Amino acid sequence: MDYQALQKQYLDLAARVVEMAAGKGAIAEAYISAGENLSIEVRNQEVEALTTARDQGLGLRVIAGQRVGFAFTTDFSPPALELCVEQALANARMATPDEHNCLPARYPGYPQLDLFDPEITTTPVEKKIELVREIERQARAYDPRVKITESCSYNDSRYLVVLVNSQGITAAYHAAYCGASTFVVAVENEESQTGFGLAYGLQYKNIDPAKIGREGAARAVRMLGARRVNTQRAAVVFDPYVATNFLGVIAPALAADAVQKGKSLFRGRVGQQVAAPVVNIIDDGRRPDGIASSPFDGEGVPTEHTVLVEKGVLKCYLHNTYTAARDGVKSTGNGARGSFKTTPEVGTTNFYIEAGSHTPEEIIKEIPKGLYVTEVMGMHTANPISGDFSVGASGLWIEKGELTRPVRGVAIAGNIISLLEGIDAVGNDLTFFGATGAPTVRIASMTISG
Repeated sequence: MDYQALQKQYLDLAARVVEMAAGKGAIAEAYISAGENLSIEVRNQEVEALTTARDQGLGLRVIAGQRVGFAFTTDFSPPALELCVEQALANARMATPDEHNCLPARYPGYPQLDLFDPEITTTPVEKKIELVREIERQARAYDPRVKITESCSYNDSRYLVVLVNSQGITAAYHAAYCGASTFVVAVENEESQTGFGLAYGLQYKNIDPAKIGREGAARAVRMLGARRVNTQRAAVVFDPYVATNFLGVIAPALAADAVQKGKSLFRGRVGQQVAAPVVNIIDDGRRPDGIASSPFDGEGVPTEHTVLVEKGVLKCYLHNTYTAARDGVKSTGNGARGSFKTTPEVGTTNFYIEAGSHTPEEIIKEIPKGLYVTEVMGMHTANPISGDFSVGASGLWIEKGELTRPVRGVAIAGNIISLLEGIDAVGNDLTFFGATGAPTVRIASMTISG
């Protein structure tokens, strides 16, 4: 695809569709996305699957008489675009009027971000296959007990986003990201344990196959021989992956639409302490090398670096244009779209706990006894409204500041706010798993159920 030519073509097309809708008395927004994805799967050094996919489409949102209508099309022929306009207007007529329905006005400018690494598209597929094979070789070479490859894959995506609305916004950007991962199984006697390694980012050269392979193998091998511990209260340390799992429950609760519907554990808590003073939680849509970075959100609002929790105090929620209008504030640039087929919801971008000053080793060294948690099971059962959770956990037992033996079959339970308030140390090892990231965090004391 020639993205420069396509961008101009799509900006013209979006403008025409917006004009068509405006001619029928509506304010309108046309959102176009076009992209191509590559996915490679390798097992036992053989290519199991190689798929490339392309998609493009236009989503049209109209507001007429305070009512919103939406329609989308993948066909860009004039009759199909006319039909899309008619359908959006017909859908608006069926909707309930709401005075907060609005589209953002033009902005003076957008952040300048470097989101496109040409190496992602110029690197030959053969070289990408070799990268995946190398991940698997490294995992197998790490330890002879690594016997099974569940999956070993590489993915990349290149896309163009164009947005035009009748309030004066005309904007576009072109981006790409890539990543690789492995899931391997270590086997000893009759026991097997799984481990994973992964890395995603905006630069092809930053994908290190040796690191991904060895990380997956190390995670699997270190859990061999795991057993339970007795029920007790002790310090608990979450590795970055487990901490990001908890952020997955916190994120939707910080979205203003959940707060406005009364479905958030943070409702009515702005200005209050919701975490320990060592905790800062940030959403940054313009973070360098963030795979969710973009100059503007799904409505054309500039993305921002939004501090949600500062030194443990809840500062604000995430907003799109609609929720901001309802609360009388401005959008934080979090109008997220899954694709051209949906209207903008409130969603996170690059969402993370800010790094602290301690190394993970220092955090562990201070613990007489405790659990270093490397995996939790059942996180989806956590309640985003009350914040209560009860999850299965596995990891490594800490004795006199050292990681000693593997532990599994235990449970940890509590409340998200109490958990955040109980954090007494934050690591300097902020690690992203996709668009969510966290460092190592330590909770002073929790009940570990054996």
